[in-house]
Amino acid sequence: MPPADATDRWIIGSANTAGGDVPRVATELSWADRLGTWKARWGVGRMHYLVEPGLYAVRSPAPESPVLVSANYKMSFDRLRSQLDGTDAWILVLDTRGINVWCAAGKGTFGTEEVVRRIEATGLDRVVSHRKLIVPQLGAPGIAAHEVKRQSGFRVVYGPVRAEDLPAFLRAGMKATPEMRRVRFPLRDRLAVAPVELMMSAKYVLLAATCLLILAGVGPDGYSWTRAAGTGTRSAVLFAAVCWGSTVLTAALLPWLPGRAFALKGFWLGLLLLSGIMGYALSHPAVIDSWLGAAAWCLLVPAAASFLAMNYTGSATYTSLSGVQREVQIASPIQAVCGVLGVALWVAGRFV
Repeated sequence: MPPADATDRWIIGSANTAGGDVPRVATELSWADRLGTWKARWGVGRMHYLVEPGLYAVRSPAPESPVLVSANYKMSFDRLRSQLDGTDAWILVLDTRGINVWCAAGKGTFGTEEVVRRIEATGLDRVVSHRKLIVPQLGAPGIAAHEVKRQSGFRVVYGPVRAEDLPAFLRAGMKATPEMRRVRFPLRDRLAVAPVELMMSAKYVLLAATCLLILAGVGPDGYSWTRAAGTGTRSAVLFAAVCWGSTVLTAALLPWLPGRAFALKGFWLGLLLLSGIMGYALSHPAVIDSWLGAAAWCLLVPAAASFLAMNYTGSATYTSLSGVQREVQIASPIQAVCGVLGVALWVAGRFV
């Protein structure tokens, strides 16, 4: 079992059990917890924002208290413990390599073998008198309940989708209402995953925008810094605005964008952005300075928006692992061809 670490302020003591001392965790999130969540949302230390796998105690759990299974991504762990104020419970944290429950279930780290391994490692059968595990509903794709039962003797009970429904679920004798089973992905949740996507793509977007800025100076008369500062700056800003705008708008408009595949949703959004760009260019001709440039943006904008939309396949509840793999295999080559042709046309436009 993980030792209580004084540097982890959310550990507030320990519970003595037949299996040894178990760290006791706070149910109230501190300013440090909230700051850590904010930083993780923006991709700062995201892959290291985790807790030690093992068994934890909430309040004063007894051998008959429920056992709730969670991932070792600290945001998932914090969301769970913060909803358990007034509830005596055990939290069994799996080693998901710092990935949340839903994504880890799809990747296999929130899975049957890890559940069985963690039960054995923590001596859970000596800590509790019952043989039940409450697993988040979104973790179901990674768990074979019958195998957990066969290998460990513990029966898997699937809890509600959202942690805030757990107290009511437990009061009802571990029975979920249809509303508790409903998977929702509202605007607030969709926009919450946008910042990390913005940060993850930032260096690539800035690199591509810088290349456009530099290449814009090339022309039939040699290299012109004036042309680079004018056309190059406009092109760089336009490209960055398309990329970052499509990242946010994909999340915001996801339910209403046509198609099931994220690449297709991004393509339609790209066409919408393209129509706005072309409409603006009609009254501001300097934005697009040649017909080849216009053709280039017709390829680049939908391709970029489509590619960036696919980043959400790993953070939305709309997808399956097999569907994502098939989508990437089909869409990526098309996006690459459009991107290469678009850049070629844009460079050719420097000589027209």
